[in-house]
Amino acid sequence: MRKILHQHHISFKNAFGGLWWAVTTQPNFRVHLVLSVIALYLCWFLGVSGVETSIIVFTIVLGLSAELINTSLEAMTDLITQEWRKEAKIAKDVAAGMMLTVAFGATLVALLILGPKLVLLF
Repeated sequence: MRKILHQHHISFKNAFGGLWWAVTTQPNFRVHLVLSVIALYLCWFLGVSGVETSIIVFTIVLGLSAELINTSLEAMTDLITQEWRKEAKIAKDVAAGMMLTVAFGATLVALLILGPKLVLLF
């Protein structure tokens, strides 16, 4: 049992290290974090329902996860090859496309949930 707990401790330590690395080195991840805090503040300020706030939280987690996956794929591609290769470009472009798709979706969710409440406020 002690060995299992030690392994989980190491796994959590590495996972938090990966998150910290993303926060401290990836500008896009920091942008997503700032926008996430703003969205959560707006949920609170505008009195958004629990269900709608849950949708916003899920969208935030999806966006941050997609950014981590994108960053991971870019780093792995760079590890495999530093020279320009068509396959490496495809891998990076598709990962960036995933992030763009999630960002568009997150924007749409924010507009649908927060937009009408912001319009009523002003």
